[in-house]
Amino acid sequence: MSLQVAKYFFTAEEFERMGEAGIFPKDARLELIEGEIVELSPIGSRHAACVKFFSRYLNRTLGDMALVSIQDPIQLNDLTQPQPDIALLRLRDDFYRESHPRPGDVLLVIEVADTTVDYDRSIKLPLYAKAGIQEVWLVNLPAAVVEIYAGPSADAYQFAQQAGRGEEAVAQTVSVLRIPVDLILS
Repeated sequence: MSLQVAKYFFTAEEFERMGEAGIFPKDARLELIEGEIVELSPIGSRHAACVKFFSRYLNRTLGDMALVSIQDPIQLNDLTQPQPDIALLRLRDDFYRESHPRPGDVLLVIEVADTTVDYDRSIKLPLYAKAGIQEVWLVNLPAAVVEIYAGPSADAYQFAQQAGRGEEAVAQTVSVLRIPVDLILS
């Protein structure tokens, strides 16, 4: 006899209200994935350095062409609100004060993965594709490559390419974005 376990799925609105009510510890790193609250891995120094590099590089390179969002939520749908390491967003005068960015606001997502490569690739990438996020980069620190995905379909990307050391990571949707992988991984 198998045991059926009932699960309760939270909406993004409920998730945010729980945070505002102080239900979660202040230092908790959480995101909402398909109605479930998922605890994120601690950020190691390699991961943190890579995110800092992107923050500085993208702000300098893109200037007023896009808003660089660091580890902030994106609301993909009513049940999913991931916190990608970096998101390039369409400019808005209110800086998304009234609501989190939605898929149509996102130009590019960058996930930096040291210990979460499989999770990011098998869970988050399909969710980004399904939501219509046009391009995602997965910086695979253990393999020393940048995986570039573009052209979302039902739950996958039609374009997939890797760039390694000595090569450039070239964005498919943000024409001015070309970054030597050696800079990203240094």
